[in-house]
Amino acid sequence: MKKAYLNWSSGKDAAFSLYKLKQEDDFEVVKLFTAINTDVNRISMHGVRVELLKAQAKSLGLPLQLAKFSGNVSMETYNEVMETETKKLKAEDIEFACFGDIFLEDLKEYRDAQLAKVGLSGVYPLWKKDTKKLVEDFIELGFKAIVVCTNAKYLDESFCGRVIDHQFLEDLPKNVDPCGENGEFHSFVFDGPIFSEAINFEIGEKVHRTYQKAEEGEDNCFTDEETNWDTGFWYCDLLDLP
Repeated sequence: MKKAYLNWSSGKDAAFSLYKLKQEDDFEVVKLFTAINTDVNRISMHGVRVELLKAQAKSLGLPLQLAKFSGNVSMETYNEVMETETKKLKAEDIEFACFGDIFLEDLKEYRDAQLAKVGLSGVYPLWKKDTKKLVEDFIELGFKAIVVCTNAKYLDESFCGRVIDHQFLEDLPKNVDPCGENGEFHSFVFDGPIFSEAINFEIGEKVHRTYQKAEEGEDNCFTDEETNWDTGFWYCDLLDLP
């Protein structure tokens, strides 16, 4: 099989991508790769504590490599760090980088261009799939995920901290993608067929954060997903349990 690493956000699309890759048996995922905000020691965008990320990796039985960034990293610095980290992966005879992207064309083009610089190729197991069917299949297969971040422009506080189930899908506004592919929400997967054991956690406080829109010409970094910087976000903190 072809050796690959998986860009692991801790959320449902990454988890479902890993499941698909295991089922198709063309690629061997040998490592998880995650971007970390070192200012708060949490996963970039999702806001999940690193302790819970490590618990996921342990349950999945996969080693974890971290790319570390400050919360206000420039695109130039982001690309430099990512190139350094992906070169390490390439040096381990890994040829492919897997992503959970579904239909964001610009993001895919950016990823493929950056990977080509270090001799890697992108793999997108969920690409162009119907997002409603994807999340319904995800639920039916027994995956369990909780919403850890919502874009307040699309979803209010009540959606943050909810488990993704059929009722959650029914309650989503019509303008929200069922998988949150436009950045409407982000999740943390805590159980499912690819895990050896469920991840133990308890729900902490919810907080609202506002990110100021960049001035024209300012070089801000968009990490894993597109972000509307002129809107607020709700975050649900998850606390690690032994």
